[in-house]
Amino acid sequence: MNTHGKNEQDTGSTSVQIALLSDRISNLSNHLATNKKDKHGQRGLQLMNGKRRRLLKYLEGKDYDAYIALTNTLGIRRGQRIVR
Repeated sequence: MNTHGKNEQDTGSTSVQIALLSDRISNLSNHLATNKKDKHGQRGLQLMNGKRRRLLKYLEGKDYDAYIALTNTLGIRRGQRIVR
């Protein structure tokens, strides 16, 4: 929250939500690497990935420069940008 938010109390901005979700996703991915039969954990991972994808899409449309900076710092792969 300190690096991606505006201040320490900023927990609701899009970039902070994406950073927190990315941390939870990496922790759950490590858990699922050792516990392959955890089907509930797999579903939770899918839900978190979908939520992060939707937030990234929103951020891309709203502030493209912040989107690029955030994906570079978090190491998230980007798809091709669709210009309409």
